[in-house]
Amino acid sequence: MDPDDVHAEGPAPLRLRIPEPVRAASPKDRYTRHLSPAGEMRKPALDEKVERVALMRKQLVRVLDDDGIAVGEWVPDLTPGQLRDGLRNMMTVRSYDARLLRAHRQGKISFYMQCLGEEAIACAQQRALLPGDMHFPTYRQQGLLISAGYPMLTMMHQVLSNELDPLKGRQLPVMYSSKEHGFFSISGNLATQYVQAVGWAMASALRGGTAIASAWIGEGASAESDFHAALLFASTYQAPVILNIVNNHWAISTPEDFARGASATFADRGFGFSIPALRVDGNDYLAVYAASQWAAERARANLGPTLIEWVTLRVGAHSTSDDPSAYRPSDHEDFPLGDPIDRLHGHLVAIGEWDDDRHAALSAEVDAQVSAAFDEADSHGSVKSGHISDPRTMFDDVYAVLPRHLLEQREQAAG
Repeated sequence: MDPDDVHAEGPAPLRLRIPEPVRAASPKDRYTRHLSPAGEMRKPALDEKVERVALMRKQLVRVLDDDGIAVGEWVPDLTPGQLRDGLRNMMTVRSYDARLLRAHRQGKISFYMQCLGEEAIACAQQRALLPGDMHFPTYRQQGLLISAGYPMLTMMHQVLSNELDPLKGRQLPVMYSSKEHGFFSISGNLATQYVQAVGWAMASALRGGTAIASAWIGEGASAESDFHAALLFASTYQAPVILNIVNNHWAISTPEDFARGASATFADRGFGFSIPALRVDGNDYLAVYAASQWAAERARANLGPTLIEWVTLRVGAHSTSDDPSAYRPSDHEDFPLGDPIDRLHGHLVAIGEWDDDRHAALSAEVDAQVSAAFDEADSHGSVKSGHISDPRTMFDDVYAVLPRHLLEQREQAAG
């Protein structure tokens, strides 16, 4: 025993390591651990052994370099038109978030959560998957719906909980649901969607289907036991599922270190279950698309699950109920990996498919569409303006035939 660890009376008292933000480090250094140059990381074969993929777990899949040029083996086969669609989708998500955040400040909605800085992750993955695939999202994947063509007006009706709310006021704002658009109902209990996604993927395989599942979780919620149970089942049964960890570096009030523990990266979690895992620049639309496509192809080829750690940053507050200044360093820097919208804009300019005038026109067009949609949704009222759904609707859409005791309770609610 080291003499320094022994007091005069006996062994030193035990102690715990309490993770804290590294306040002495620069903001860019704090959020770019294990950063790789664009194009450096090779693209593994779909059936590459997990042990060989593990050798790359501290690298980062990046496609766009500092000049906006796509480089390396991960460059996806996307046309300029598809890239412009991706740019429009991301700009729509950001404008949508900004309008609803303003609506909260105006007292028109009760709660909101934006995905500022994370737009590329959901928007690009949606385009890399196929109709019929099912996403099991958290509350920051509004880009999945917008990129899938789900009506933005319907999303606003749900946030306002007005008379046209498709969920009839039964869900919290931002907790959307659309089976037709491959968007499983969001759960307010964190991490439950992970085991649900693996179960859905297993069911798809058992019935001889071709659709895969995509599970979404934030790095903070990966500390929940459901996360580990999902990885165990996905690994054991080689379920056709993509396991996304959106590492935006902050849970509601704690840094990523609490969930990451002593592991170097969140990708390490996958290798502990013998699941191939990648770390990807989540602010690079092309890298997100390429990695999502690779993982989807593995699943469809019956090669099992893939875990992806998307490295990004929660630029805004956790929600409208949060004050990040109480726990986040004051030198917090916006977009340490670059604004995903600006980076795709720069790439399109670099290849001669975009310019600042067209970008300004698209921005004005998107803002006008979002504003018009909100005005239309707002004209139907909201729960904040006194609209309350008929309490009897809480009994709808649960049972094929409502049991007698619930029929009685529904009649009591009417009175």
